[in-house]
Amino acid sequence: MYQHRFSTDLATLTETERAALSGHTPFSSVQWLEALELSGCVGEDTGWLPYHLLVYRDSQLVALLPGYIKLHSYGEYVFDWAWAEAYERHQLAYYPKWICAIPFTPVVGSRMLSGEPIYDALYDYVTTALHQEAQHQNWSGWHINFPAQRAGWQKQQLMERHGVQFHWKNQDYKHFDDFLNTMTSRKRKSIKKERKAVTNQALIVRWYQGAEITDEIRQAFYLCYATTYLKRSGHQGYLNEAFFRQICDTMSDQIAIVCAYQQGKIVAASLYLHDQHTLYGRYWGALQSHTHLHFELCYYQGIEYAIRRGLTRFDAGAQGEHKLARGFEPVFTYSYHHIRHPDFALAIDDYLTRERVHMAHYLNQCAELLPFKDQ
Repeated sequence: MYQHRFSTDLATLTETERAALSGHTPFSSVQWLEALELSGCVGEDTGWLPYHLLVYRDSQLVALLPGYIKLHSYGEYVFDWAWAEAYERHQLAYYPKWICAIPFTPVVGSRMLSGEPIYDALYDYVTTALHQEAQHQNWSGWHINFPAQRAGWQKQQLMERHGVQFHWKNQDYKHFDDFLNTMTSRKRKSIKKERKAVTNQALIVRWYQGAEITDEIRQAFYLCYATTYLKRSGHQGYLNEAFFRQICDTMSDQIAIVCAYQQGKIVAASLYLHDQHTLYGRYWGALQSHTHLHFELCYYQGIEYAIRRGLTRFDAGAQGEHKLARGFEPVFTYSYHHIRHPDFALAIDDYLTRERVHMAHYLNQCAELLPFKDQ
């Protein structure tokens, strides 16, 4: 019924094939994945080797799994460095491995891009194909990171791993004050104080979206982004200027940039993406430090934007317990794993069983710290 092949270059897809795929989020779209390849953000020099799984039925493309052969574990946000170290201690190779993921982007979304309903038979077929390819290529295993569709993977006898992120949920708010009024008085005053500090620094905030994002605005954002990465990590970030130029050309209707001006010059900026229901705050940078400006551009402005557009959820990025005090609630994330070595598979499965208990406890602890009146 099904056939498959692996592709190292999405540019080979025909327009008909592209039209047959749907990723439901900006990140799991052909445009996003192709921008990563065309800009060189993934490829031989990065340790992310594109190796996408394409599934056909009657010679028609029905699904694509964005996949990469990995030579390290950077940029994944599902941390398996300890697994690699255990392999090394036993003089075994953990790399290469294969992952189905969106590089550098820990966003929950479709990992099986398809324009039609996905049935168990397709999950069965994909699992068998990946098992066979892992053996043929001598991968240590294969992994599915941050999938939105869980039930299909749960039936494939894969190991399930849990993580925790912090997302904001829109309770039909009409204004930012409606959101603040759900909080205790102390927390509400704290947020107002942070926002006032930005105003007191003579900072002016302005949004740009779609066609409003000129080359000048995009370049100013990238300068802020690269400068911040360089200060923090010693490099200019996983994503280069060519990547941002590409997505602003091909996905402009899903992109918004908010900038902070001081004396007429952009001193900080944050780039957002959105779909029908969710706002995604991913990329931020500043040329100099300003008190609470990060919270303003990355959280409060995003919340206001989501309220204005009637979006139901705001994913402001991975990690960050400081989000709790600002009304972002803890939610589980999931990943699925197959390890070929039977002894390591048993050991890792035992570890994940214990880790899931810890993660459940951690999520409950985080929920107790939320600033809402009924907590």
